Amino acid sequence: MKWFFLALIIVPTLELALLIWAGGKIGFFVTLAIILATGIIGAYLAKKQGMKAVRDIQEGLRNFEAPGDQLLNAAFVLVGGVLLLTPGFISDAIGFTMLFGPTQNLYKPLVYRLLQKKMKTTRIIVQ
Repeated sequence: MKWFFLALIIVPTLELALLIWAGGKIGFFVTLAIILATGIIGAYLAKKQGMKAVRDIQEGLRNFEAPGDQLLNAAFVLVGGVLLLTPGFISDAIGFTMLFGPTQNLYKPLVYRLLQKKMKTTRIIVQ
């Protein structure tokens, strides 16, 4: 949890510093145009990929398959879409990588490892 709070402080600071630096190097309006363009393109791609993720989940359910991997892909699309709507170059770069299958495969081992660790350390008591 401490890493989460640390990221909430460091990432926006880096984003702001990078935006100020870019504004100084390429100009305010060009930087603003890039932010708006990535937001619009990101929203379009997130909607398109999100609909594909929903179709994949439905197809898997029709075939009586557990939708585990499809749900994880949908979660990546959701998080990627939110990151793309957040102004900043770092969040945009990470957001774009979360929208597409080949780059999602980079994140999957980390998420699976985190889930396995949580499942091992969590106890469920039924009364």
